[in-house]
Amino acid sequence: MIEDEKMQVAVFRFAVISDFVTAAQMSRAEKRRLMRDKCARKWQIPFSEKTSLSIGTINRWCRLYKDSNGDLKSLQPQDRCDQGKSRAMDEDTCLSLIELKLETPALTVPQLIEQMNRQNRVNPSIVLNNSTVYRFLHQQNLVHLPLKRPVDRRKFEAELPNDLWQSDVMHGPKVDVNGKMRKSYLIAVIDDHSRLITHGQFYLSEALRSYLQAFENALAKRGLPRKLYVDNGAAFRSRHLEYISASLAIALIHSKPYQPQGRGKIERFFRTVRGQFLTGFRGQTLNELNEAFDGWLSNIYHQRKHSSTKQTPIERFAANLQCLRAAPDNLHDYFRKVARRKVNKDRSITLNGRLYEAPVALIGKRVELLYHHSQHQQVEVKYQNKSFGMLVPVNLNVNCRIKRDKNNNPQIHSNTDPNEYGGGKLWSSKRRDDDEQ
Repeated sequence: MIEDEKMQVAVFRFAVISDFVTAAQMSRAEKRRLMRDKCARKWQIPFSEKTSLSIGTINRWCRLYKDSNGDLKSLQPQDRCDQGKSRAMDEDTCLSLIELKLETPALTVPQLIEQMNRQNRVNPSIVLNNSTVYRFLHQQNLVHLPLKRPVDRRKFEAELPNDLWQSDVMHGPKVDVNGKMRKSYLIAVIDDHSRLITHGQFYLSEALRSYLQAFENALAKRGLPRKLYVDNGAAFRSRHLEYISASLAIALIHSKPYQPQGRGKIERFFRTVRGQFLTGFRGQTLNELNEAFDGWLSNIYHQRKHSSTKQTPIERFAANLQCLRAAPDNLHDYFRKVARRKVNKDRSITLNGRLYEAPVALIGKRVELLYHHSQHQQVEVKYQNKSFGMLVPVNLNVNCRIKRDKNNNPQIHSNTDPNEYGGGKLWSSKRRDDDEQ
């Protein structure tokens, strides 16, 4: 199992134990009830055919996480004895099968395989057969889909501020961008207890990069929530978002597909935005849209009593400030992407088409690179959880004037005589001393 797969398993395990390791207070009866619910539930465990968890397994994960002082890597699995063996279907193929079966329940297994191949939703290295697909659908209880029945849904509300955040994306109006009309998207995060909008902003894209920027702003302004409740969009299913949330001890929860009712508070806020803000907006550009929205949010929405809570969102949020978790000072570093590379013999590493130079001690080692897309000059290199500082972009001209010594201590020598030309060769210290004599 490679490092990325181990991290996916660790994030899944944190999602299972998050209620036990992040809860402020929980009685023994509540813990036993929650443990029974988790053991009775069927799970989609990454890279495993098992669908259930035992009490001993969950307790062991909790103990590993607490003993390591909240280190996410403590939940990574050890290498399996059958490492390298292929599986019948990968995760993307399984998700595509589920999605296609839910869209067209009447399809038989042969028809389902035909549609998957026709829509190019199967990895070229995987061959679907009837028995494999039928067995998978049977495990997911999708062979004979039952008729729709009334679902037991109940209203809920988080007990304290920052216990639960809900987040989603709303399609906004078109704005003028360099003479062209482009669609805008409102990314908003709402606190379930107070209905406070921890952050809301219009963007030109609903992709992951825009959402992470909004999420970081929300954390910096209002602190860290215990849970983040989102849907199954591409940005919310990102492994990068899962890693960030788990590293900050935030449980990332996804609503069931095609069931937006659980995120009713954020959907209700979007309806308020459409009916009370967008109807009166007269601007043209994205900056004008965001300035007007920020003013409406601060001066009207947050200062008006909510019909359910009978309090203003800002008053209800501020009533229990003592229970809030402040964001760490290095919050921005948690949003860095992680890439794994092997250092070449010439100390070079390639990242996103750029060439960097690593320390001599890391030659031949497989290292972790932590970076932001917008800050390619600041790439931190780590090996075995130890930081070796920032990588230096390779300068080929400077490298022509570097003396390589046996102590691996590069030194830059500048020409004192501008007319002297060394032909681009690297002279040893002994040869240089002989020439000077």
